[in-house]
Amino acid sequence: MRRIFLITLPLILVVVLALSLPHFGFTADEMMEKGKEMKEMMMPSPTSDTAAAALRTKLNLLLQEHVFLAAAATDAALGGRDAEFKAAAAALDENSVALAKANGSVYGPDAEKAFLPLWRKHIGFFVDYTTGVATKDKAKQEKAVNDLLAYTKEFGAFLHSASPSLPADAVAELVKEHVLTLKAVVDDQAAKDYSKAYTDLLKAAAHMQMIADAHAEAIVKQFPEKFAK
Repeated sequence: MRRIFLITLPLILVVVLALSLPHFGFTADEMMEKGKEMKEMMMPSPTSDTAAAALRTKLNLLLQEHVFLAAAATDAALGGRDAEFKAAAAALDENSVALAKANGSVYGPDAEKAFLPLWRKHIGFFVDYTTGVATKDKAKQEKAVNDLLAYTKEFGAFLHSASPSLPADAVAELVKEHVLTLKAVVDDQAAKDYSKAYTDLLKAAAHMQMIADAHAEAIVKQFPEKFAK
């Protein structure tokens, strides 16, 4: 319906303006040309299908998927739904493998092999934190948070080594925000404040765009020959 409206509106404007030709001083041909120009301006822009856009889209989808699957796993774990937790954890690991392959497609097989255990490492720390929350073990929770915060620097250094244009400290800050926003979701789930949990989950997922966009941009600049088209 909206598309029909967008196509029809310029034609309506042509008719209206044509009726006012003496006032505006345009010929009929000029009016039709103006209508065509307005139609083109109001039509949606074409979607980019470049390799660079595909990379950015893929990283965004995978990183947001990571957040949603992680939240599904932690909620199932806190609720004692073991079968659901195992299914979510398996899907989460498939997502990790896909992220590793995406990085390997750019940096090579060695980087892919190094990325996967490193990425899985922070997931393990989140499992520790969730377990600490479920058992009300404050010491376990504190250790898991400290491990996650230390991990942000480790991951920042890793990405900086792969793409030197990405400052290690800046990456660490972005990953720290990922850690804190996802931690907030786990805390909400434990408190059974599901309204807040879903609000915080959307924030956590939206934040991943900052990581994905920065990473994709750095890769394209680093390997322009791979993204020439």
